Amino acid sequence: MAKITLYKTTTCPFCKMESEYLDSKGIKYDAILVDQDEVAAKKMVEESGQMGVPFTEITKDDGTMVKILGFDRAKINEALGIQE
Repeated sequence: MAKITLYKTTTCPFCKMESEYLDSKGIKYDAILVDQDEVAAKKMVEESGQMGVPFTEITKDDGTMVKILGFDRAKINEALGIQE
């Protein structure tokens, strides 16, 4: 199963939408609140090259990583093999 890390903030509506989408599909993920964790915020900037949220990292079973900026349902579905 893929490992998913979702960098988000407490006030971001798109972060909330992505969390609700993943929850509706029964997908487990680690949510990191970058507005409450300065170290995590710095790590997110290093990984993504910017400050925007949501930022999602999906590590597939084969070890490849997909990085998605913003709530992009199509990219999430493609990375996780979700058919809608």
